[in-house]
Amino acid sequence: MLRRAIAVALTVVCLAGAIVLAAPTIAVDNATYDFGTVAEGVRVTHRFVLSNAGDEALEGLQSTGTCGCTTSSLPTQTLAPGEAMDVEVTFHTEGYAGQTVNKSVYVSSNDPATPKLWLYVRGAVLAASAQPAAATDFIVFYEEGCPHCARLETTLAALAPRYPQLRIERHEIHAAGAQDLLNRLITAYGVELGSVPIAFVGDVALVGGTYYGLYGEPHAPSGRAEESALVAAIERAIADSPPSPLERAAGVKGESLAEKLTLPAILVAAALDSVNPCDFAVLVLLLGTLLVVGRRTKVLWAGLAFSAGIFVAYFSMGFGLYSLLGLTVGTRSFREPFVLAVSGLAILVGLWEMKDLLWYGKWFSIEVPEKWKPSLKRVTAAAVTIPGAFLVGMLDSLFLAPCTSGPYLVILTLLSQTATRSQGVWYLLLYNAVFILPMIAITLAVHFGMTTTARAERWRQAKLGKLHFATGLVMVVLGVGMIVGVRLGYL
Repeated sequence: MLRRAIAVALTVVCLAGAIVLAAPTIAVDNATYDFGTVAEGVRVTHRFVLSNAGDEALEGLQSTGTCGCTTSSLPTQTLAPGEAMDVEVTFHTEGYAGQTVNKSVYVSSNDPATPKLWLYVRGAVLAASAQPAAATDFIVFYEEGCPHCARLETTLAALAPRYPQLRIERHEIHAAGAQDLLNRLITAYGVELGSVPIAFVGDVALVGGTYYGLYGEPHAPSGRAEESALVAAIERAIADSPPSPLERAAGVKGESLAEKLTLPAILVAAALDSVNPCDFAVLVLLLGTLLVVGRRTKVLWAGLAFSAGIFVAYFSMGFGLYSLLGLTVGTRSFREPFVLAVSGLAILVGLWEMKDLLWYGKWFSIEVPEKWKPSLKRVTAAAVTIPGAFLVGMLDSLFLAPCTSGPYLVILTLLSQTATRSQGVWYLLLYNAVFILPMIAITLAVHFGMTTTARAERWRQAKLGKLHFATGLVMVVLGVGMIVGVRLGYL
């Protein structure tokens, strides 16, 4: 009996201990928020993060302010173990000009150890007339749909009341003039272009999460240290009053992204795309027809007219598609998948073109469909006048689109993301001018007797595999480059 009584007593004690230990525990990340200095009339809002660190449900949650100037709200009255929520506390500064305040609210719950958890908001309130002039510029570049940009914007919105002298100037990265200003600021601060958000304040530049000029070496904070670094940069700029970022950028000529990357890509792509066996075949057929019918004197003008027809048709189609891409490929949420899809397609098509170096004609090659060739030959053979050669050139552009449109489509996608409308027009003119140069060269060579159409055709046939390989190689390089550009935030 004695042993049984002892066992029962121990069981009761253990159960009681378990009941005592299993309890809700209210916790807060930081119970005090210092908003610094604000002008009277500003509403200071802060979100405290509450959590249940106990083993039982935290219930009966209610928030209460100690005065009418401080209000709070709770999204729920119950927290399961391990759950957390935001408690939004707002302090209304009206009537507190010239005072240092320390306002509080408390959150009551069923936590036996802390039935009331106190939260504090403190800082100094200036008279509205005493608010310092907005003299410190903060220039930020963002992109619609960018989550990192949204997080920075939230932080800036919370910090703005603390620094009334801070003037925030926002630029959407793809807006007119934004790229030019960004390139000049990048040059003025001596940093490398990176992903958004990009910001400049005082002597500090923030590029893709890395601070330059804040400490001795580039600094990439994480977590709560991100806000601390931003605060340090702002406070240094306010205290030291260095030249504004806009003043530093004045008179600086920044090398644009289009000048750095797009121009070389256009020249290389156009040069390789210009050595196009499909267009060569039609041109040689046209010139041969003129020679057969005894119109050698028209070879020069017909060849130039054919090249001009190609130029006009390709430029017109390219400008139309470029304009359409610029309008439809807008926000990052749509643009990034689109550019990645085009880049992936370019790589696949390029690899298929490259296989023609070893296995030309096996399976299928990216050329004019066989069923189109008889019609193309008939139209070309009938064009024995200069206007006819011009029209053949334009029709040729439509017939040969499957053969020549690959590099052009990649370049158009690239231009839609890196060039303004006026830049895009000039780049398209340049691309198509380079594209028709070999056609003009063949025309001149035949006209002056430096070669014959038969010899030109034999050369074309002998180089088909290598020409396809060159075209495929540039498409793969462009596709990979665009994927890298998207991932790094350049596109």
